[in-house]
Amino acid sequence: MTTMAALALDWERYPWEPQTPYASMSRSAASRIGKPYSAAVPATIAAMRFDLDPAVASTAEDARAEVTRFDAELSAMFSDDAELAPLASVLLRTESASSSQIENITAGSRALALAELGLTRYGSNAKLVVANVDAMERAIQLAESINPETILDIHEALMRGQAHADPGQFRSQQVWIGGADASPHTADFVPPHHERIPAAIDDLCSFVARTDVPLIAQAAIAHAQFETIHPFNDGNGRTGRALVHAMLQRGGATRRTTVPVSAGLLTNTRTYFEALTAYREGDPNPIVARFSDASFSAISNGRHLAADLDGINRGWRERLSARRDSVAWRILPILLSQPAVTSRLVQGRTGASQPAVDRALRQLVDAGIVVGKGEHGEGRKRDTVWRSDDVIAALDNFGERARRDQR
Repeated sequence: MTTMAALALDWERYPWEPQTPYASMSRSAASRIGKPYSAAVPATIAAMRFDLDPAVASTAEDARAEVTRFDAELSAMFSDDAELAPLASVLLRTESASSSQIENITAGSRALALAELGLTRYGSNAKLVVANVDAMERAIQLAESINPETILDIHEALMRGQAHADPGQFRSQQVWIGGADASPHTADFVPPHHERIPAAIDDLCSFVARTDVPLIAQAAIAHAQFETIHPFNDGNGRTGRALVHAMLQRGGATRRTTVPVSAGLLTNTRTYFEALTAYREGDPNPIVARFSDASFSAISNGRHLAADLDGINRGWRERLSARRDSVAWRILPILLSQPAVTSRLVQGRTGASQPAVDRALRQLVDAGIVVGKGEHGEGRKRDTVWRSDDVIAALDNFGERARRDQR
């Protein structure tokens, strides 16, 4: 049986030996050299029994059922000729954007769509969100076997090219959250010493492999444990939320879609962070409750987005006068999932020739479905980006509904 004492963090002391040169420190910071600080020692949860409050456990089971229902609803749209088959990739992108926004990494839907085309002028945040999409995709691909290597692979996809994060490597130094940069002595939270990470991750993966813990509760607890271990120099939150989706996939709750749980967490990040603190103090109920609430909120928002895209698609079909077997009609599903395209991208997706694609894009412009703009200089057709502002607005509205609660 889980008790507050069994789950609550223990602490151990280490002398502080900074990597920053002594000469660059204030006298106050330098005075702490060699003085001990306290680092967390997380509980071993691989075989721990979690007796949740009955109301929390019941709501978590309801949330799991709703996730499965939502996945089935959208999966019904995914036949080979379904008009809204792109919803799977849309939801993956919205989840990645929301997870990034929790870390104050914000990019509008237009900037994200253009960054996915490799247009680097649209800001570093958009590129970071694109990397988060890659990490989410990697998590879902590797969901069948969640182990330390899986976690490292997800992190490598997320932080690729960011040397400070040691992509795909567990950290080899002490990190801390809050307080001063110079030392961990005044931090809000000091995760475990780096030497404890391999054993703690092995324990976490053993917990994830269990089949006797209700799925939403298991995903929430695993996420809280991962955030407590904090195994990387950077990218812990985004990697930990990607891990949740791997667990939902592995547990059979989702098969074809990504429920944008991070969008639900984003509605009130204060209670999310408070729930993580409560977990570290020994109470798993708040984090399980928060993930259940986030699931319901995310599904409601996801259904709204699906309805918006369905309406946009119906409007397009009414306005487009080209023959039904033309290339123009084959571009419509692409635009729903990727609202900014180039002629070259469409050629690759459809197999059509450049003249046929260019003619089809002009037909879409005439129908008011896309606008075209030369992103690397006017008059260079190969650089023209064709953009659906209707889809971009729908995605931005999704983000607005999931905006952070500032109260």
